[in-house]
Amino acid sequence: MHEPEFAWFLPTSGDLESFGDPATNRPATAEYLAQIARAVEKSGFSSVLVPVGDACQDAWVVASLLAPQTKTLKFLVAARPGFIAPVVAAKMVATFDQHTNGRIFVNVVTGGFPAELAADGDFTPHDERYARTRDFIHVMKKYWTERSFDHNGPYYRVEGCRPLVRTLTKPYPQLYAGGASDIAEDIFAEEVDCYLLWGETKPQMAERMARMTAKAAALGRTVRFGVRLHVLSRETEREAHAAAQHVIEGVSDDQVARAQAVLTQTDSAGESRQRAFVTNDDLWLEPNLWAGIGQVRRGIGLTVVGSHEQVARKFVDYTDMGLSYFILSGYPHLEEARIAGESWLPLFHGLIAARRLSLAAG
Repeated sequence: MHEPEFAWFLPTSGDLESFGDPATNRPATAEYLAQIARAVEKSGFSSVLVPVGDACQDAWVVASLLAPQTKTLKFLVAARPGFIAPVVAAKMVATFDQHTNGRIFVNVVTGGFPAELAADGDFTPHDERYARTRDFIHVMKKYWTERSFDHNGPYYRVEGCRPLVRTLTKPYPQLYAGGASDIAEDIFAEEVDCYLLWGETKPQMAERMARMTAKAAALGRTVRFGVRLHVLSRETEREAHAAAQHVIEGVSDDQVARAQAVLTQTDSAGESRQRAFVTNDDLWLEPNLWAGIGQVRRGIGLTVVGSHEQVARKFVDYTDMGLSYFILSGYPHLEEARIAGESWLPLFHGLIAARRLSLAAG
């Protein structure tokens, strides 16, 4: 059983207090992102996700700028098949790993919006993108583990490579990836250390985790499970619900319609599953799980909302399911990270510790 770890999200495309009020926007300056990183580390989060996307600043540049401003914080940074050669990506990972004393995880991001990929010059169809991802991972692993190698795969060819920049972490930094399609599951059951889900209802996540566990077991492997969610915690449930409504306050029906028109143009199974949640009249999917942000935001649209105790217990429930890596975000990111560190996160660890003492006592 993996120890639960909490990560935070760096808003490298900018931050906000309300999706309906442009006046609340906060630009992703170097100082603001550094403020968030320092607050996250102080609050007890072990790592940060540095995202990729058309509106995001370059993940590697941001991570490299923030690493010296933190002491223990790890960085989950993207390697993007199709956008950079795998040998170059492997060397970047090894370099960062060396200079930060092992403070890196690798997030293998295949991509899910054809229009966004095309704007970056990639026109590869969905299943072929995932097949390319497998080949990309194979080359990186060879670079990290072999003294010299050749590779002649379906997408990448390497001759006479002698890796001279070695990872400090052995055999290499952990690989993380998510994807809800059949081909994504098949590849990541074989290749990654931690399989990432986007938050869904507990029965939906349990079904996916059981399937991935079986696929990995058939290959003689085990995988860790992580989940990406937003979080909003307040002293009382009523205050939390009011704060959740504030996040989408002023969002018009036209704004929702325009956002959904863009968000539905995806070949990502995970994105499609997120979009399905906002078609319900009731955006509360289960106790303390709200889909409101999914009306206007790409990617994860679900938020854990409640009192500090309710939020802490919700994550205990997730831990009981077998989830152990939680990538969270909140609006605005700086204040919500601080709230977590001062309230529900210590409560969560206290609940886990009390349970262990009780079990040990028989």
